[in-house]
Amino acid sequence: MYLHLGQDVVVPKDSIIGIFDLDNATSSQITREFLNRAEKAGDIINIADDIPKSFIVCRDRDLNKTTIYLSQLASATLLRRSEGGPFSLS
Repeated sequence: MYLHLGQDVVVPKDSIIGIFDLDNATSSQITREFLNRAEKAGDIINIADDIPKSFIVCRDRDLNKTTIYLSQLASATLLRRSEGGPFSLS
């Protein structure tokens, strides 16, 4: 099963560690440090045409790599999509 994150990006649902609201989560210093380190390491992919509203942390177990996607979709929208069918593009 897959989740459409926006634009042309689709990820396997079982690779998703968490979906976070960017405004709420970045109020924490620890989260800001996490995102800064991920950006410096090149682990962030911005898929937002506009201002990002959420970030999605994914883990590829085969490559032992974490990727963070910045999405213009709200975390609530992504949650609704994740609860949909096997390939949620709504």
